[in-house]
Amino acid sequence: MNDALLFFIAIPLGAAFFIPMVSLMLKWVPDLLANAVMVVLATMAFLTIGQTGIYHLGGWGTLGIDLRLDGLTSLMLMTINTIGLAMAIFSVQYMNQYTSKLRYYSIFLCLVAGLNGIVLTGDLFNLYIFMEIVAISSYALVAFGCAHDELEAAFKYAVLGTVASAFILIGIALLYAMLGTLNMAAMSVKLAAGGLNMPITFALGLFLCGFGLKAALVPFHAWLPDAHPSAPAPVSAMLSGVVIKTAGIYVLCRLVFNMFTVQLVPDLLPILRLLGVASMIVGGILSIGQWDMKRLLAYSSISQIGYIVVGLGLGTTLGLTGALFHLVNHSVFKSLLFLNAGAVEYATGSRDLRHLGGLRRIMPLTANTSLVGSMAISGIPPFNGFWSKLIIVLACIESGHFWLALAAIMMSLVTLVVVLKIQKHAFCEEPKPVAAHATEVPILMRTAMLLLAALCVALALLVLTGVRTPCLIAPAVDALSTWVGPAAGAGQWMGI
Repeated sequence: MNDALLFFIAIPLGAAFFIPMVSLMLKWVPDLLANAVMVVLATMAFLTIGQTGIYHLGGWGTLGIDLRLDGLTSLMLMTINTIGLAMAIFSVQYMNQYTSKLRYYSIFLCLVAGLNGIVLTGDLFNLYIFMEIVAISSYALVAFGCAHDELEAAFKYAVLGTVASAFILIGIALLYAMLGTLNMAAMSVKLAAGGLNMPITFALGLFLCGFGLKAALVPFHAWLPDAHPSAPAPVSAMLSGVVIKTAGIYVLCRLVFNMFTVQLVPDLLPILRLLGVASMIVGGILSIGQWDMKRLLAYSSISQIGYIVVGLGLGTTLGLTGALFHLVNHSVFKSLLFLNAGAVEYATGSRDLRHLGGLRRIMPLTANTSLVGSMAISGIPPFNGFWSKLIIVLACIESGHFWLALAAIMMSLVTLVVVLKIQKHAFCEEPKPVAAHATEVPILMRTAMLLLAALCVALALLVLTGVRTPCLIAPAVDALSTWVGPAAGAGQWMGI
């Protein structure tokens, strides 16, 4: 498996460059090749379950590029590539309404390669390179339709994303100047031995701001409510489902728990809890007044990210378990809800809830999968969102943060109100003129929605059957405790 790690990056990058070479002669190649690549990547991701290891690219050891696999990496690879597969299936027919599918798939596969690279890389500079691949791909995909609002949203996203990248690059430069290495495992050992000084503390602050922007945490969230609604539906699903979690939350996890470690910077946990509860509350409240389905879901993403960060900020095993489980769950049900919004817009030409109604009779599969996603995100049992939110609430109570538990419960009720608004106005009221000629979406779009709805149920069954998600969450939680800490044998992990 160590030797295969490079293929998570090489295969989608190779396909991204190959597609334009042959697509002018064979129009069906982009659809077939992109979906075939995603099937291969998703299969490879599931084969990483229970695997650990390291691949030194070029044989340079800790001085060069290395790719690392542990429980958290495996969890993220499964999430990224499973959601990516569903998006590729949905895109086959949905993207026919846009002008250049071959360019879309090329950029999409570059995005997937960058996301895989972020979770696999073991040094900060290559992390930055992969983050820029993800960022540039995301900007292009948000602006893909070239309409006024899409270009405006992409410009705002690019400006704030560049600010975040600048913060991160300056932080990396400061750490390199102080520690003399870019390898995260080696950095962890040196930080544990030498402690913090002013430049390193400043670098940590820059990372918190930069990755907070990438994750759209309040108050760094201004770009998200425009970028996510403006993008094509499968792109919105990728951005909300995996991009903000991979480029933001995942990297924060590695920095806080593996590189700097909680023992070295204990004051980070209260900051994470504060950012998390602020995101949870602000995102939930702002979503209430939205009538655009995708904009409503975008604000809801800010709120759900807050749950994850609150769990991380607790710093306990139960808190980390709930946070990582909710990360996976949110990737699934939020991607599903964005696909539902895309299906509604595809069928009716509108995503304004005031102009919709009666779609349950016209689009029964879209309506029913949307109901599954809505109940999951609201934390209604027995769907997957209920269990991850319950674990986070119990972790808050266990650690004595009762006000955080209360906030989590109250904002879950707010989320229920918001998604019931979608169900009422889009699917249950009398049909409006805009929906008069609507029909159910094509079969591949329905297949993608069914796949994600089934995952909402399957992830809940893992808990209900007492499996306790041993192949998903437990190894990822262990990775945050033992990845590169001095007591965990950092030298062995670095391969020296």
